[in-house]
Amino acid sequence: HMLKARQKLGKYRVDGRLAEGGFAIVYKGYDTIEGIPVALKVPHKRLVTKATLDDFRKEARLTANLDHPNILPIKNASFIDKLFVIVFPLGEGTLGARLRRRLSTHTALNLAEQMLEATAYAHTQRIVHCDIKPENFIMFPGDRIRLTDFGIAKVAFNTRVAHASGTGTLGYLAPEQALGKPSFRSDVFALGLVLYRMFSGYLPEWPYTWPPPGIERIRQVFHPDFVDFLRRALNIDERQRFRDAIQMQAVFQRIKSRAVRRAARRRRTRASVTASNWKSIRQREFKRRYGKALEIRSECERCGGPLAASMQHCPWCGSRRRVYRGPTPFPVRCRRCGRGMKRDWRFCAWCYGPGNKKVATREYTDVRYEARCQNPACKRRELMPFMRYCPWCRAKVRRAWKIGDSKDKCPGCGWGVAGEFWNHCPWCGRGLGKD
Repeated sequence: HMLKARQKLGKYRVDGRLAEGGFAIVYKGYDTIEGIPVALKVPHKRLVTKATLDDFRKEARLTANLDHPNILPIKNASFIDKLFVIVFPLGEGTLGARLRRRLSTHTALNLAEQMLEATAYAHTQRIVHCDIKPENFIMFPGDRIRLTDFGIAKVAFNTRVAHASGTGTLGYLAPEQALGKPSFRSDVFALGLVLYRMFSGYLPEWPYTWPPPGIERIRQVFHPDFVDFLRRALNIDERQRFRDAIQMQAVFQRIKSRAVRRAARRRRTRASVTASNWKSIRQREFKRRYGKALEIRSECERCGGPLAASMQHCPWCGSRRRVYRGPTPFPVRCRRCGRGMKRDWRFCAWCYGPGNKKVATREYTDVRYEARCQNPACKRRELMPFMRYCPWCRAKVRRAWKIGDSKDKCPGCGWGVAGEFWNHCPWCGRGLGKD
């Protein structure tokens, strides 16, 4: 059962769906009494049993006892219109979504410190979270981060959890937790995986041999003590890890200043080389992942970034590209914008131009046609990706084109963007809020 937009739940108004997990759906809502946006967590109706409701009540009680600025508080937990609803403050998104874009070293260290603060506080309250992952850290304005979802958290007895099952999220499970024996050290391992992904761009995988992929990037930026800090957190032998997040946080605070100084010194002495190398690596990876889908064939005259003919703006520097002068796989060019056209197009699909002087009477097929014009009066109606106008009837394309497997969208035009790489939307020119 899905809640609908504008639906009322007591004093709360549902504004849309944010995320869906195995146990619950999270909606964006609005508190009509307090006048503030909120997040509404509602368990799946098919799973509403006495046992699952007990789990949600347990999460509410656990979180209610955790008073810390880096732990997401619960505003309300009760039955509303026969649905059990947990209400949280509404954030800007998850750390998982934020990691799709580049983080500065300073920002990453700041987020790491807050994550350690939250987990260490939970451990002081004898709570093992059991599901540390980027999606359970919620971002708030000013790069503030809060830990949430204590739904499978366990209250520890000594350091080993009694009668625990192998619950958690694949990819962030410590080996002993997968065997049903989670402890404080399991949270340390999961937090180490999150930090390693944040600093290197890679998520280590089983069998977790050291060093994992991406270690060179960390070694180039950070002090060896910081590398040893990550290695200890990710030790396959739980006895060799930090005993809990409290100890892990203490060591991080001790080495943080050395790590920052190392990064700052490297930026001063090799800033230009680093910027050049990073730019080259970033653009090479972009072309590997999206070059074929976007038909990347040229470079920006201003910044040198890889471009496609369909782009109206450079996604790297934001410069406007009214006229395209690069290579094209099409037989003719638009007289107005220089972009490629097929001989049977009556109009330019990219700039609303007049099209060919002499339109071919033969209809040319093409494997790139993958959508239909929404104008019912249009005769051909075939569209290629990223067309702005129908080349047959000149109607504006209402479809929001996507880019490969990327789920990122421009907040302005709604078209797909490669948020991990781009600084600007290539379709409307809007900035994407990168560091």
